[in-house]
Amino acid sequence: MDLQSELHKAPLFENLPLLVKQVVEGYISGIHKSPFHGYSAEFAEHKIYNPGESTKHIDWKLFARTDKLYTKKYEEETNLRCHLIVDNSASMYYPPVKRLDLDHLNKIGFAVLAAGALMQLLKKQRDAVGLSVFSDAYQYYAPEKGSERHYQMLMGALGEVALQPPDRKGTALHTYLHLIAEKLKRRSLVVLFTDMLQTEVDDERLFEALRHLKYNKHEVLLFHLTDRKTELDFAFENTPRRFTDVETGQRIDLYPENVRESYQQALQEYLHALRLVCGRYNIKYLQVDVAEPFARVMNAFMVERQRFA
Repeated sequence: MDLQSELHKAPLFENLPLLVKQVVEGYISGIHKSPFHGYSAEFAEHKIYNPGESTKHIDWKLFARTDKLYTKKYEEETNLRCHLIVDNSASMYYPPVKRLDLDHLNKIGFAVLAAGALMQLLKKQRDAVGLSVFSDAYQYYAPEKGSERHYQMLMGALGEVALQPPDRKGTALHTYLHLIAEKLKRRSLVVLFTDMLQTEVDDERLFEALRHLKYNKHEVLLFHLTDRKTELDFAFENTPRRFTDVETGQRIDLYPENVRESYQQALQEYLHALRLVCGRYNIKYLQVDVAEPFARVMNAFMVERQRFA
């Protein structure tokens, strides 16, 4: 199964802003029970009321609907800085798809759409947003700003991500995480979209790079992107198959059933170690199947944003 030969060759999305709008509107339409539903332009969001706070800004209409106390949090209170990081390495172009759309996404397609959706949410809240994209090189960097022009520039950069899939040169994920951490001088909410795959580097160096992202008191939200059916469950028919490493180009012929148990055991050990590191350094970790709806990503982001603000 030569995955590289199936890699997407056309532009990632012909109209990314429109697709992002579809994702955000679909998410908003699905949160009728959320305290964020139906807020007006006069304030940015709600937050849970804490006993002892002023009752001046309690939303009594929302209390009547939910029987819970929330206060209106105004725009000038909520401005924050958020830096989005997108891993554009070769392994992110898995699983192979002939043409990307909302129903057929590989990991990079999911990452681009999810990052664009979060960018639009940040724009609505008048927050400053920046972007980093890396593969076998540091492809793109823009610092956190909140202007409309900056937003359009970042959306354009996201739309260009998959025009040229990276060459097979391996991924030094830890190297670019260190570089990005050095660039983030002011406290920010850092959101990372990656499949956590790299070549020829031990796990400890990668985990140390994650710790570096916490430098300067940043909050880090890690979306670990996977194709659950094949990458986690290893659900291949037990017929002779050729597997190609999209990072290195190495190939191996085997029967999936012969390696499934050992593969899954090694994978679970790695995932367990990764979760432990994230827990130790207070990094919010969420494993995401790219076949799932975007709601899990959006919900996790909204929770972290509210905690950070």
